[in-house]
Amino acid sequence: MKNRHLRKALVATAAITAGLLMTACQSSTADSSSGTSGTGTAAVAEKASDAKNSKNSSDAKNAKGSKNSSDAKNAKGSKNSKGVSGSFKNGKVTYLAPGKYIVSVPGKGDQQFLVADDTEVYGAGTICGDAGSKVDAPCTLDQLESATKKAAVSADVEMRNGIATLVTERRASQQGNGGKGVNGTWFGNVSYLAPGKYTVSDLKGTEQQFLVAEDTKIWGYGDICGDSNTSEGGQGGTECTEAELEAAAKKGFSAEVVISNGIATTVRDDH
Repeated sequence: MKNRHLRKALVATAAITAGLLMTACQSSTADSSSGTSGTGTAAVAEKASDAKNSKNSSDAKNAKGSKNSSDAKNAKGSKNSKGVSGSFKNGKVTYLAPGKYIVSVPGKGDQQFLVADDTEVYGAGTICGDAGSKVDAPCTLDQLESATKKAAVSADVEMRNGIATLVTERRASQQGNGGKGVNGTWFGNVSYLAPGKYTVSDLKGTEQQFLVAEDTKIWGYGDICGDSNTSEGGQGGTECTEAELEAAAKKGFSAEVVISNGIATTVRDDH
């Protein structure tokens, strides 16, 4: 009888011990699953998420740095790039590709150039306009392209950084093919037409076109430049620059213009 009670006591003790062990295991497992332990599933997922976010942040930072570096490089390259600038007189303009042309000038060879939306084009019968008119007609870039696709066009080209600012068709009398430009002396109002190109009207109001050259003498007596006081003690006639002539002609002034072969030898404002 005593032995039976002893066995029951041992069995009960073993059952209680097993229950306590199972409760401890379940608590440990729950703690690990809830992330309180560094070895649980949630902790692994959290570490993976942190690594991904860190990588994305690094990638974004690198991409931004790469973009800024590229932008700076491109901006610097654009700023430093410069094309040819200058005047190409008595040239032949030939079509090369859309928006791209060649001007061939004796003694200078061939020079490529581009056109832009603000490129001014004037025609005298070939690009556009009427060959019989004394005033050049403003043309479109499409008309320039169409004309030069057919054949080279005699023209003067003003260029800045490889882009034409002005393309002016030369008249048959200006092309050096046996013809000659206008000669004579005109008294009238001088008006600006285009860089290096002007008109002077006679007493009947008929306009005569003329060009200026580096050796054109420009004398001012108060209208172009200088002083209108030509008496003793006054400044008298002053030799002016082409920039001063252009500024005055844009407003309009009266002058005596001596023209030889279409080019002004002297422009003297009417004092």
